[in-house]
Amino acid sequence: MKIYIQMKAAGKRKPVLQHVPYELPEHVSTLRELLKELVRIEVERYNEKGTDVQVVPYLTKEEIGDQAEAGKVSFGRIYSENRADFTKASENALQCFKDGLVRVFQNDRELERLDDPIRIREGDGFTLIRLTFLAGRLW
Repeated sequence: MKIYIQMKAAGKRKPVLQHVPYELPEHVSTLRELLKELVRIEVERYNEKGTDVQVVPYLTKEEIGDQAEAGKVSFGRIYSENRADFTKASENALQCFKDGLVRVFQNDRELERLDDPIRIREGDGFTLIRLTFLAGRLW
């Protein structure tokens, strides 16, 4: 099932928010399962990012311009040998939601509990908002 996650786009040439498609299995029926599935997809994407090998790496002028506007120009590779751990990453995502650091919206409705059943339809839009401290200290 295809859903869309609304994400902030990097750079000024693209829209401020863009809808990024994600393919979910049919069995996702709670917010907990949704978050774990999104984390699984992102962990796999991260771990595969450094595996492609370019013989002659290069960036186009447009890619350099877009990345410069976002604040970092790179080839998009990960040079660290460390790989992301799905278990730790999913525990962290769930803890952030429990602590109120992340809010999740399905279309225009906020999802407030991890284990309440949710009905996900083809083409639904989800927005994940990470709340951050604007001033002061956490401790």
